[in-house]
Amino acid sequence: MRYTLIIFLIFTITLFATNGEMVFKSYCWGCHHQSATAFGPSFEEIATKRSREEIRAMVSDPEGVSKVFGYKRNAMPKLNISDENLTAITEYILSFKPKGKK
Repeated sequence: MRYTLIIFLIFTITLFATNGEMVFKSYCWGCHHQSATAFGPSFEEIATKRSREEIRAMVSDPEGVSKVFGYKRNAMPKLNISDENLTAITEYILSFKPKGKK
């Protein structure tokens, strides 16, 4: 039973990484890079500064969340993606959080 659970968890984590990467390549690559600043902040920077909930909210409603964060403008378009893809891209972004950071 324990081995089944471990295999399931590894498969789930791998699935999210794969789907998150696919979502990234489909929607985010033009403005964001994983570890270097492009037009938008890197995923490493986002993962360090923002919570899981903040990332989800920013992808779902960038204009509204930008106002909450106090930004004067927002360049990020709203992405109309499924909840599954939203979870996948959120987990993918968080995977770039440097080790040892809370």
